[in-house]
Amino acid sequence: MEISTTALRAKRSCTSGYRWFARRFSSAAEYLQVVDALVDDGRAADACWLIDRFGPIDAVRVLERVSAEALVFPGSLQVRYEVEVDTLLRVGGALTVGGGVRAGTTLTVDGDLRSGAGLRCGRLRCGGDLFAGWSVEAQDGLACSHELRVRGDLRCGALTVGGSAVVDGDLEVSGRADLGKSLRVGGAIACGEGLRAGHGIQAAGGVSSGLHIDAGWGVVAGADIAADGAIRAGECVVSGGEVRSGAGYGVHAGSSVRREAWPSCGRVVSRTRPGQLCSGLWQPTPEGA
Repeated sequence: MEISTTALRAKRSCTSGYRWFARRFSSAAEYLQVVDALVDDGRAADACWLIDRFGPIDAVRVLERVSAEALVFPGSLQVRYEVEVDTLLRVGGALTVGGGVRAGTTLTVDGDLRSGAGLRCGRLRCGGDLFAGWSVEAQDGLACSHELRVRGDLRCGALTVGGSAVVDGDLEVSGRADLGKSLRVGGAIACGEGLRAGHGIQAAGGVSSGLHIDAGWGVVAGADIAADGAIRAGECVVSGGEVRSGAGYGVHAGSSVRREAWPSCGRVVSRTRPGQLCSGLWQPTPEGA
């Protein structure tokens, strides 16, 4: 694919970018050549714009390691060891890294992202599946279009996952967590704002939310389930400790099943009966549990 001044006008490029291209290239140039030149000239944001407008390519670049100010590549990138980028990292295809990945501001992968170790960045967006062999930290938020798997702790701003998420350690979200399917966590879940899962929520530790907790199926936790807002589940709410909603809010279980099915599909299990139980059948936590 070639980039030309005519193509840039058709895509409504900014004046600065258009003039840069006209000065840098006397005629049409290969797509990848233009992207590399933009990054070399400190115009990584313009290189990202180019990928947004012209799309990814089938090329695969294989590297031993990456250490750079910024890196933008419209194809797939395979790195044997670690990746360290001071500002932004943008990959138009898939990113596969044998070690860890650090990006100072933004990590954007339009395809699948697989890291043999941890991930650390400001904002992370993955257009496919995301797998991390250790902990993940995305201070400004994490968005994954499909499935998410983290073999350590996950700490981030707002969390959005189109499919299911599995986190082996603790999950800490300073903003809202929104999952299209299920959430399973090997430690505790703590959300600064709301927590919603289209299917179920399961945690070995406690579950807490600064607003509501919503699950299309059930919520199961090894310790307390607590929210500053309402707790709503289509089926059961099962806690190894207490179930507490916020002041003026209620606990709603079994909202997706018939009332006569509550003894099996609409239970609220906790050490003491929730003070604001609006629906569901309360049962005490079994002795020794």
